[in-house]
Amino acid sequence: MLLLKNAILKKSPLDIVVSNSGIQKDAPIDQMTVEQWDRVLGVNLRGQFLCAKEAIKIFKKQGVRPEISCAAGKIICMSSVHDIIPWAGHVNYAASKGGVLMFMKSVSQEVAPHRIRVNGISPGAIRTPINHEAWSTSEAYTDLMRLIPYKRIGEPEEIGRTAVWLASDNSDYINGTTIYVDGGMTLYPGFESGG
Repeated sequence: MLLLKNAILKKSPLDIVVSNSGIQKDAPIDQMTVEQWDRVLGVNLRGQFLCAKEAIKIFKKQGVRPEISCAAGKIICMSSVHDIIPWAGHVNYAASKGGVLMFMKSVSQEVAPHRIRVNGISPGAIRTPINHEAWSTSEAYTDLMRLIPYKRIGEPEEIGRTAVWLASDNSDYINGTTIYVDGGMTLYPGFESGG
């Protein structure tokens, strides 16, 4: 958001926006406070809206600059496998990420005629602080591996490489798509032996 704000204030060119903000405030649904709900939806979903809105204004004004890219601009919405995998005890988080998925698709449909590309990345279990408890001990890691057919946790660099590719002209015909970087979590491994 800081780089976007600087581009707006300085009226400098902007080519790529990666909306990568997310928090969790977990609670069972009957114990979740309105504040927990609003905070997660505010950061995880409203933040995507605010970034995209301002970026699109700039992208439309700039238009396509062939010396930079064949697109007028690119937006990458960071989501989660929980945009399609339900998550009991985390309904605010899952609802926010499901919202990001449909937000990304709807915005992509709207701005594609302006040669603005909007796509999403939905990470699975990645070795980051937000899920430290899920991988920090051997017992937790072993338990986590039940959910990942590829049998390893993802690394932040793998998300970064995906974002770089989506931001490049090598992916120019990719629009309104989510790439799941998840080691197969979205394959619902609980059903691997017939359910």
